[in-house]
Amino acid sequence: MKNELLDKYNSTNKTYIITLFLYMLLGVLIYIFKPISVVYALLIFVIGCFVIIRNKNKNNEVLFFCAYVISAEVFLRMTKGNIGNEYGKYCVIIFSLLGIYFSGISKKAIPYAVFLLFLVPGIIYGILSLSFDANIRKALVFNLLGPICLGISSLYIVGKSFNFQQMDKLTRWMLYPIIAMVIYMFLYNPSIRDVVTGTDSNSATSGGFGPNQVSTVLGLAMFIVFVRVLFFSKNTFLLLFNIFFLLVLAYRGIITFSRGGVYTGLAMILSLLFFTYLMVSIKAKVKLGLASLSMVFFGILVFAYSISQTGGLILNRYKGEDSLGREKKSRFSGREELATTEIQMFLDNPILGVGVGKNKEYREELTGINAASHNEITRMLAEHGILGVFNLLILFFTPIVYYFTNRKYIFLFSFFIFWFLTINHAAMRIAASAFIYSLTLLNFSFDEKPIIHRE
Repeated sequence: MKNELLDKYNSTNKTYIITLFLYMLLGVLIYIFKPISVVYALLIFVIGCFVIIRNKNKNNEVLFFCAYVISAEVFLRMTKGNIGNEYGKYCVIIFSLLGIYFSGISKKAIPYAVFLLFLVPGIIYGILSLSFDANIRKALVFNLLGPICLGISSLYIVGKSFNFQQMDKLTRWMLYPIIAMVIYMFLYNPSIRDVVTGTDSNSATSGGFGPNQVSTVLGLAMFIVFVRVLFFSKNTFLLLFNIFFLLVLAYRGIITFSRGGVYTGLAMILSLLFFTYLMVSIKAKVKLGLASLSMVFFGILVFAYSISQTGGLILNRYKGEDSLGREKKSRFSGREELATTEIQMFLDNPILGVGVGKNKEYREELTGINAASHNEITRMLAEHGILGVFNLLILFFTPIVYYFTNRKYIFLFSFFIFWFLTINHAAMRIAASAFIYSLTLLNFSFDEKPIIHRE
């Protein structure tokens, strides 16, 4: 029996390595001929729906296809493969609805039904209050599709059983599209020194796309690979391979010059280490400590290399300075001013808020600033008023309550941290923040020891 399990594990690892190399090839092909990206996006949706419907979601296929598409979303946007800007969120919603149809909803999902219900008054008020010149559909979709995606994916996922073996599969599925994106980014910009001239977020080092979103996905990928280093690298080759992969992701995340994703990835890793430390034996605690020190050492090396490649500008960025070493007026790229105006909107309209989609117009009237929100918390307060407060309380406290009935779920707070930190600097621009939040609601169980002993 033990030999059979070992053979199965070795087979899975070989498949993992081979598949990663195939996705590297995909990154090269899309760089050479971008229209392949559109075909890729279509295949994700079509194959996802086909497999879920054919298997009637008996193996929780919805979970894995949702995880896959949220990892591919930024790469598809980067390469113009997105079929509509909100392709990722629509996929997660449709996959989740199929899952609800085949697998039903747990009674534990009631808070998220209430959450979705509380969004409705803000929608109605937004439609009534938006100016005649506004694109109402676009305004509603831009501001509301993220929360709807979160609510529906949570309705599906809450209470679903999940174990370590499935976590192995989930992390593999999430990494495949990201490795293609990383290869594309290296090909898009092979020389960092040629394009770094200041300390602002840099689209040239981010595959020609928004550094904030790219950094967010790379930070998530850092955490996912760290999970594989810690739990799913049973032999030396796989361990070294995953460590190298982690260092590459950290480097590419740092040189986007967008700090949010890197900080978030590190916070997720620290959370996982803390909760794993609470669960394991004394001997495993020592190994965990050594692993942590090794990661700190490698992290310092990566940051030092990033400093050398950017002529020291990345260090200025993380210190909140401009290219001449002068302290910047805003350490958060002006996001604090946007958040302040939204808090003022809430104070002026505490009952119903200003309505979904109205905050951008309202801000321009107040300050002359024409910019969309970067903070989902203040946006929800501004647009939904007191119902926004209730919805935030649901989102904050429901996972925490679930933790006390599922204390072995060592990943819960890492996922929660990703959602919380991401919505504070990138709102819900991408589907990842919505879906990763819903992963906090899984009913997790160990099917093996939490620290893997490597051969």
